[in-house]
Amino acid sequence: MERAPHVNAATVLVDPAVLHDLEVHLMTLDLRLWPVATAPICTDGPRRAFQLRRRMLMARRGAWDDAAHWVPVWISFGASWYSGAEPLPWAAHQTLWRTLEEYADHVRYRLGLGGIPRLDVPEERAG
Repeated sequence: MERAPHVNAATVLVDPAVLHDLEVHLMTLDLRLWPVATAPICTDGPRRAFQLRRRMLMARRGAWDDAAHWVPVWISFGASWYSGAEPLPWAAHQTLWRTLEEYADHVRYRLGLGGIPRLDVPEERAG
């Protein structure tokens, strides 16, 4: 059985107060932030976001209770991080984790990437 096409992504809880700033910062690094509740791959995004947030909070047994109302997001890597079929380079991982460290008081995450279905980004057409 063949695995469905996927992308590597970090799952992160983000304080809504910094969501926009974090998204813009990540875009400058060719990293893409996708709120789970509105991600195009979720048929019931709000429910999936609720379940994901709850699972992440429960796994930390109270340590992340301050993030109970934060936004679950996926952060994936743009095309500039890939070289054909080669694995994602460690520099991409390091860039993501260092950036999240800058927002340490406003994000909660577990180190490591998961696989999620492809999130297609519309390409700009050259005029």
